[in-house]
Amino acid sequence: MGIDVGTTSVKAVAVDPSGAVVARVRVPHRVISPTPDVLEHDALRAWRHGPRRAAARLAEALDGPAAGVVTTSMVPSITAVDRRGVPRLPGLLYGDVRARDDGPDGPRARPEDHGGEREEGARMLAWAAGELPGASGYWPCQAVSTHALCGVPAVDSATSTSFGSLLRYGRWDRDALSALGVDRSQVAAIVNMGAPAGTVTGTSTVVGGGSIDAFCEQIVSGAVRPGDVLAIFGATLVLWVVTEEWVEKPGLTTFPSTVPGQVMIGGPSNAGGLFVDWVRSVTGHRPAARTAPGTGPAEPEDRAGDPYRVPVWLPYLRGERTPFHDPRLQASLHGLDIAHGPDTVVRAAHEASGFVIRRIIERSGVPARRIVATGGGSRSLRWMQGVADATGLPVETVAVPEGAALGAAFLARMAAGLETVFEASVAWARSGRVVEPDPVWAAAAAGRFSRFEELGPGS
Repeated sequence: MGIDVGTTSVKAVAVDPSGAVVARVRVPHRVISPTPDVLEHDALRAWRHGPRRAAARLAEALDGPAAGVVTTSMVPSITAVDRRGVPRLPGLLYGDVRARDDGPDGPRARPEDHGGEREEGARMLAWAAGELPGASGYWPCQAVSTHALCGVPAVDSATSTSFGSLLRYGRWDRDALSALGVDRSQVAAIVNMGAPAGTVTGTSTVVGGGSIDAFCEQIVSGAVRPGDVLAIFGATLVLWVVTEEWVEKPGLTTFPSTVPGQVMIGGPSNAGGLFVDWVRSVTGHRPAARTAPGTGPAEPEDRAGDPYRVPVWLPYLRGERTPFHDPRLQASLHGLDIAHGPDTVVRAAHEASGFVIRRIIERSGVPARRIVATGGGSRSLRWMQGVADATGLPVETVAVPEGAALGAAFLARMAAGLETVFEASVAWARSGRVVEPDPVWAAAAAGRFSRFEELGPGS
């Protein structure tokens, strides 16, 4: 079983040994953002109760106990817990002002100098320790969820890196923790990726350390060839370009792929579901019904209207992460006139996601051949069509949109000793539908991309 604690819901899947989904569950929760600078969860509901309920509902659908389970979520995050592992503070999420190193009058970040974002997890822990000194634990979402299942607050080695300078050689740095008034007994246990941490209470189901959602998406996406572009359409848009050469570019993050000899370059952007859903809500636009996962999108093609008369969004509702790493950027809409309606404004939002993808691809310098789309947003044909037209690249959707949960299920098999190498996860990749760019709309969008770049930061 794989359990993904997302921004607006817990998504969970149970899979057979081939990676085919045999049961799926969704447990909704709210993301709390009363002001642009605040982003948090009710950690008790979303991080503790949600995964427990998802696991219980999946277990009801199975003939016997699952071999293993792994939870996954976004990074960084933090809350404080009591001795029972019950959260006593809100669950802070990435980008919350309480974990930023810039005040309202501080200097704006530069694309080439985004180490501050890499230390966000450390600042989150400092905030939690200051808010509730002496708490039994200061844990990220993954540790809260894993503890809820097996009594051990464990994260894997990938998740631990989100705490930056608080780690040394892959383990907690006692001196760095001590400077915050925190002891190693108060932070999450770190286990190797795909390693066991415990068992679900009262069962033989092995529990692995909690992992990173984007990593889990990656290993089962099928984006494994140079020129593939993995786009994760969740609340956050996460983009990784696959290449064979180590490339470092200002504002982008580079790290080794799980596929030997390959490298990923890119990063997260705020031009994902939080932005697109907000545009839909303020326009009163109602998206067409989606089909069941794995059957492909069923919305009508979004080709109405004049392809040259679409406004341009700058999608910075909560600032932007990659490549600007500036939380104070704001959204704006350009070229709007009285003849435009909700459909056109939403089309512009879809294109804005595509323009962000195109910008990151171009900055990477890697020739792109296709976009592999995963995440809940990949089920929207209109969104995917807008991205295809905005980038000029085919968009190939995955068959299982709960990619993070699917990847976590693969890690669960590793924790249970049923898999031994990450490369085997490639066999779990299954394609859904290919959305090709429309030549006319793509030509029109190319002009809007130039305008998008002119209007954006640093122009």
